[in-house]
Amino acid sequence: MDPVADHLSNNIRQLRETRGLTQQQMAKISGVPRPTWSNLESGAANPTLAVLVKVATALQVSLEELISPPRTSSKFYPAASLPVRQRGKVTVRRLLPEAIAGLEVERVVLPPGASMTGITHTPGTREYLTCERGEVELSESGRLWRLEAGDVVVFRGDQSHGYRNPGREQAIAYSVIALAPVSG
Repeated sequence: MDPVADHLSNNIRQLRETRGLTQQQMAKISGVPRPTWSNLESGAANPTLAVLVKVATALQVSLEELISPPRTSSKFYPAASLPVRQRGKVTVRRLLPEAIAGLEVERVVLPPGASMTGITHTPGTREYLTCERGEVELSESGRLWRLEAGDVVVFRGDQSHGYRNPGREQAIAYSVIALAPVSG
């Protein structure tokens, strides 16, 4: 099949389905006969420009969007494909497979008694630590916070800090780091 025709058929079907409409409903909205809609979605049609304009207008998209390669709306990342690092007994796994400028989101698994020194970030960095399971102690700037499931501490990530599991069970926490831009 011609790639443009393939893109056209996939886009028309996906756009119609996204709107929750049937081919019959689209035919009525656009003024294009239902058999033509069926042929457009199957890739069997060779539509005129006038038909494409009616279809684009009914779907409220540009002609370019009808014939462009379909946009992928999702991508699956198996857990094993996400970066993991060990810091002593603590396992730290990135949660977001794609970089978001200035943001890091990580899952931290602390076995009983395990501890980890946090990384001091650029001045102005904020960190958000939330405990999902177990207990986590956060030491930062001379303070000691004890988090249980659901608790959150927001603190300056540009100060020395550390994490520890004082409990007898594995602890899981999530760290969101909003990095301040590096000046200079």
